[in-house]
Amino acid sequence: MPPTDLPGLDPAWSRLVEAVDAHGVPRTWHVLDTHAPGGPAPRGTLLCIHGNPTWSYLWRHVLAAPPPGWRVLAVDQLEMGYSERTGVDRRLGDRVADLAGLTAALELTGPVVTVAHDWGGPVSLGWALGHQSQLAGVVLTNTAVHQPEGAAAPRLIALARSRGLLTNVCERTSTFVRGATVLSSVRGDRAVRDAYAAPYPTAAHRRGVAAFVRDIPLEPDHPTAPVLDGIAEGLDALAEVPTLLLWGGGDPVFGDRYLHDLEARLPHAHVHRDGRASHLTPEDLEVAAHLRAFVATTRRGEGADVSPHDGRAGGGTFDASRSTRVPVWARLDDATIADRPAIVELPSRGGARGPDVEDAPRVITFGALAQRVRAVAAGLADLGVEPGDRVALVVPPGRDLATALYACWRLGAVVVLVDAGLGPRGMTSALRSAAPRHLIGVRRALAGALALRWPGQRIAAGPLPRALAAAARVVADLDGLAQRGEARLASVGDAALPPAPHADDDAAVAFTSGSTGPAKGVGYRHRQLEAQRDALVAAYDIGEADRLVAAFAPFALYGPAMGIPSAVPDMDVTAPSTLTASALAEAVAAVDATLVFASPAALVNVSATAEDVPPAHRAALAGVRLLLSAGAPVPPELLRELTELLPSAEAHTPYGMTEALPVADISLAGIEAAGDGNGVCVGTPLAGVEVAVAPLDNRTGDAAPIPTDDVEVAGELCVRAAHVKDRYDRLWATEVASTAPTGWHRTGDVGHLDAQGRVWVEGRLVHVIVTADGVVTPVGIERRVEQLVDAATGTRVRLAAAVGVGPVGTQHLVVVVQSDPPARRAGLAPRPLTDAVRTAVDVPVAAVLTLPRIPVDIRHNSKIDRTAVAAWASSLLAGERVSAP
Repeated sequence: MPPTDLPGLDPAWSRLVEAVDAHGVPRTWHVLDTHAPGGPAPRGTLLCIHGNPTWSYLWRHVLAAPPPGWRVLAVDQLEMGYSERTGVDRRLGDRVADLAGLTAALELTGPVVTVAHDWGGPVSLGWALGHQSQLAGVVLTNTAVHQPEGAAAPRLIALARSRGLLTNVCERTSTFVRGATVLSSVRGDRAVRDAYAAPYPTAAHRRGVAAFVRDIPLEPDHPTAPVLDGIAEGLDALAEVPTLLLWGGGDPVFGDRYLHDLEARLPHAHVHRDGRASHLTPEDLEVAAHLRAFVATTRRGEGADVSPHDGRAGGGTFDASRSTRVPVWARLDDATIADRPAIVELPSRGGARGPDVEDAPRVITFGALAQRVRAVAAGLADLGVEPGDRVALVVPPGRDLATALYACWRLGAVVVLVDAGLGPRGMTSALRSAAPRHLIGVRRALAGALALRWPGQRIAAGPLPRALAAAARVVADLDGLAQRGEARLASVGDAALPPAPHADDDAAVAFTSGSTGPAKGVGYRHRQLEAQRDALVAAYDIGEADRLVAAFAPFALYGPAMGIPSAVPDMDVTAPSTLTASALAEAVAAVDATLVFASPAALVNVSATAEDVPPAHRAALAGVRLLLSAGAPVPPELLRELTELLPSAEAHTPYGMTEALPVADISLAGIEAAGDGNGVCVGTPLAGVEVAVAPLDNRTGDAAPIPTDDVEVAGELCVRAAHVKDRYDRLWATEVASTAPTGWHRTGDVGHLDAQGRVWVEGRLVHVIVTADGVVTPVGIERRVEQLVDAATGTRVRLAAAVGVGPVGTQHLVVVVQSDPPARRAGLAPRPLTDAVRTAVDVPVAAVLTLPRIPVDIRHNSKIDRTAVAAWASSLLAGERVSAP
């Protein structure tokens, strides 16, 4: 039996069970079991199977927090953990039969959900195929049933299994046993690592570990290969069984190739992948919580809140009664605008958009764009790109991006949009999560794809050096695809293209900015993109006479869809603050723009450089009727400053997010009418959009399960509209949490509704401060502090972050300030500033700190990273030596 003092292990769970093994011999098993003999019958059983070289301890968190009414039975396989050492080298077929003998001895009946990790996966699947009448679900974490074609075996497994190392590493020494816990978040917890190694103190105890490694069928003639192949080929029989794949994307053993193999074999499976998690998934992910959600939302043979096919929920519904559907590419084919400019790319004066940009403006008309889109779509089809294939587009806004985007949509491919502002690491994580089959990129992107091993067959957008094209294995470029497609269209006509995609077909996976955690892939169907386009047109009365300057990358995609000319200014889209007033004016003049859309950070620099605009362009700026800025709160002072540069423009700040844009809207006049309040007023919901509030628990800061339309109640903002996202991509648990109740999207923003029906944003749910006196939200505090100016020195507060320090429920409010001019060093604020902050804020402030620069997100250059600020403040106030965040 295990020692009684292992971290997280309740000795009451341990029991010994006698059962016959695969050869009919009685054996003694050790199991961890939450069901007491003679107790009430459970609603179901989670049958948990470990891999090698772990044991049932792997599932302690699941045992401690099972789904309500469910039994958790975690077994130690024979030769492993605290089960019997029989001296028999067991193969996969033996282990499947052994497990069947154990469950028979326990008289285990359904419903059973199998839960498995590592090489416990094939064992559990073998059992599941033989016990389908009892089976209620299958959960797999970082495992494999097949070696994908053309892929080498995992390096660590091949190394451990090599003849010279196997016995020494796996049996004679504890290297393999100890090494397993290095591949997880517990590598720094010595007590937990010792607990994993506890059953394997001697070589005799580790013989089964070595035998397990020896049984891995890396060769086609290995005795276990037919058994594993039979399990893999038999998975079709589980097509009606709810299945969940919980995956650590950072696993060096069972990487994403094995996830994709299982997705192909179990296409109905939910998937939740976290790129931060490594091999020991139950240590790195909240598996217990995910299992509770899985059991609660998925029932075999019953209706469920979440579709058992792909884990999606909410996102509105398609109204089949709509008499006409206008696809997102439809305006390209409008003969009445064929001669109008569709896209104008301004020349790069300082190389902001890279070496591929020409010195003269690049202009393409709607007619030419339509022809090029059709030709490139046919070329992509001829290259082998099929409807439903994912195609990553790593191309800055402009003619090439529009061509590739609309060609993919016409073809029925699913575009993957990753913001270059995420940086190399963030882009790599996003692309590996999305797993595109093809990647279209400019020179810099293809160099990154080569260096960082981004997935996807590579296609160039623009000229490439021969050496890079060869090294990156580029198979085509957009110009070549257009020529190829034109030839194909001339030869076979419309047969060169597949039928146009349906409204319910997948269209895009767009990644969030990652400002409050890892970037998330957001899935959209064509009907949702069409609804989003229509919502923008209706909200801002966009018509034939309008022309757009898109200095905000997400909005740059919609000009062609709305049938209006678009200009792309000279700026680095990964750094919005590179947009100058002169560059904006040049873009406005190029198309006589009536609409300007830019991020708040871009507008800050536009205002700062307004004096540089030449007189010739000021007249063009006077023709702009509407200025839009979104992505983060926009100070009204900035909007007022910009009215001098854009005297005819009505300033609006639409509220939304990657998952739903637009949600609400407010003008500068509306902001001024709303006045000061707790947070930022973002206006009233647009037509067809519902906003409700899930109230916050004053003791925990958690949001209530059901939203309400009560006014002046702080809570998580929930949205419902036809253009809300379809689902989070490969983030099943996140999707389930964000769509409760069904049909709503929980934004993660905290705010309230006022008596006039306006929406106020008070911060992010993860940044709520829970003090002993109740919940405090950050934005209202920050806005009041940012109005402070030292009359004696002229020093003003440029940016403020309100964060909580200490345990939830007894947190203390700390305000961190970035002044202008900035403080020379980080630390405690001067006493006069501290007093001014405490006077301005109506809740107790434990401390006021200064930072030369408060960290903000990359995409918008304005969203405060309060999590990093809170961690820094906590360490500083604890007396630790800490560098600025």
